[in-house]
Amino acid sequence: MHDPLYLTSNYRLPADGSPVDWSGIHSNIYARNGNVNQFILQDKLAAIEDAESCVVLGSGVSALAAIFLTFLSTGDHVICSQVCYSAVGILLRELLPKKFQIQVSMVDSTDSSAVAAAVRENTKLIHIETPGNPTTGISDIAAIAQTAKESGAILSVDSTFASPLYLKPLALGADLVMHSMTKYINGHGDALGGCILGSTALIDRIKAEAMVNFGGIISPFNAWLIARGLLTFPLRMKQHSESAQAVAEFLESHPGVRFVAYPGLNSHPQHDLASQQMTGYAGMLCFDIHGDDEAHLRFLSGLQLIAHAVSLGDTESLIVFTESSSEKMAYYPEVFRGGYYRFSIGLEDTVDIINDLEQALSQVASE
Repeated sequence: MHDPLYLTSNYRLPADGSPVDWSGIHSNIYARNGNVNQFILQDKLAAIEDAESCVVLGSGVSALAAIFLTFLSTGDHVICSQVCYSAVGILLRELLPKKFQIQVSMVDSTDSSAVAAAVRENTKLIHIETPGNPTTGISDIAAIAQTAKESGAILSVDSTFASPLYLKPLALGADLVMHSMTKYINGHGDALGGCILGSTALIDRIKAEAMVNFGGIISPFNAWLIARGLLTFPLRMKQHSESAQAVAEFLESHPGVRFVAYPGLNSHPQHDLASQQMTGYAGMLCFDIHGDDEAHLRFLSGLQLIAHAVSLGDTESLIVFTESSSEKMAYYPEVFRGGYYRFSIGLEDTVDIINDLEQALSQVASE
């Protein structure tokens, strides 16, 4: 059965003189301090991740900013994966250094030794994405967790591409794991949200600073929608993953395709590591076709089932193209620099997805 939806923004206060903690993270007096649907969702996610505690916020970017603003201060140093979500790049390459003089090192986190080499005396946080967005690069969480422990830094892991079902960073030594719940956790493309999980001590700090004082709270309705999405979570992830494997193998065998990056392929540079620390490969892949910019656009326009749109983890298959002139290319492996498609495999029939790709590739070849 579905949980009730509590849309109220405030609650009755005690009239008997009992003390009220106006900014308390456990106070049920105002929705910015917490709301019932938020509490329900947090408990469900903590159970899925085997975490002590969870905080859910208004978006994935809100969750990322919450980690950075809670645990970094002026003069601190942070290490981050150089392949990362675009909003992370803006926060760490531009906003935090300029506004707060936070020192930032962006490194190839698929190379654990590069992460260790970047540590400084003032390193307070190591933040990695695995699989990386968009390259699907895999970082060794256990090795990097050891580096963080030895240096006294917090390790946070964005494993949105993997979902909580296929990767457990906390069990591998991470201090925090975050997800854009907009993606696989919700799974229906109709609600924004972000979550962070870890020890109660760390999560309570995020709740007090980023949730209450910065106001990053999720709405009750979005929390309810996302909790509803969890009801089909295992079934959805199974379909995403199985279809993605079949699609990746089809693309890799097609003469019109230049490269495919998917952790489930033996050709993936970190396939063995992915197989060790993940229990499934989820539904995200990257690929590119042979041809000029016009050919790439013809391919997109030729797709009939697959939607040309951003985001991922939706019921629909979603594809977006990044051209070779993008400023982000300097941070990606060489094979990506000729341009690439980021492809989120949806819940359509696997054969239908492959057929749509095949007919679009055939159109490009014939023209």
